[in-house]
Amino acid sequence: MTTTSAPTATTPAARTAEVSRNTAETKIRVRVNLDGTGQAKLSTGIGFFDHMLEQIARHGMIDLEIEAQGDLHIDGHHTVEDVGITLGQAFAKAMGDKKGIRRYGHAYVPLDEALSRVVVDFSGRPGLEMHVPFKSGMIGAFDTQLAFEFFQGFVNHAFVTLHIDNLRGENAHHQCETVFKAFARALRAAVEADPRAAGIIPSTKGSL
Repeated sequence: MTTTSAPTATTPAARTAEVSRNTAETKIRVRVNLDGTGQAKLSTGIGFFDHMLEQIARHGMIDLEIEAQGDLHIDGHHTVEDVGITLGQAFAKAMGDKKGIRRYGHAYVPLDEALSRVVVDFSGRPGLEMHVPFKSGMIGAFDTQLAFEFFQGFVNHAFVTLHIDNLRGENAHHQCETVFKAFARALRAAVEADPRAAGIIPSTKGSL
């Protein structure tokens, strides 16, 4: 007599990572869970930057912890750039071989008069095109030029192609928030598991 056991569901591997970066300019720790619920624990010393990072967590459904101590007595450049670098490294580590992901993601996000579009490809090739004509140089203590530095750091270390366009906007806060929210939504779409492509690397080359 033979018996057959009921099939059991396979639990997918946790897509989490923790990365630290310590330099003479910054000390940063980042932890991500790509399959989270949008929880965020953030401390960078730059209030508006924390607000933008929270958008990534909430709208990307990514659990995100970031602790950053930087040379803010100089300015926010090193802190913002190095958070982007470390977050990119954490994403690359958590993604693993990228089997079964959708790979591409895009989103349009409005906020009052502002509208932004972000398109991302987990291509394995870093590339950034960012076109955001900010209407103000500062938002609180956040230099709007540093948005580019954050995304450049992320792109270079997550190995993604990223296109960011603010299509319209008159308020710099709104412009920046739509960019980060659209980035979050695009990330969520791109890293999502594709049930029709389970175990398959989404590339004709066989690797990303």
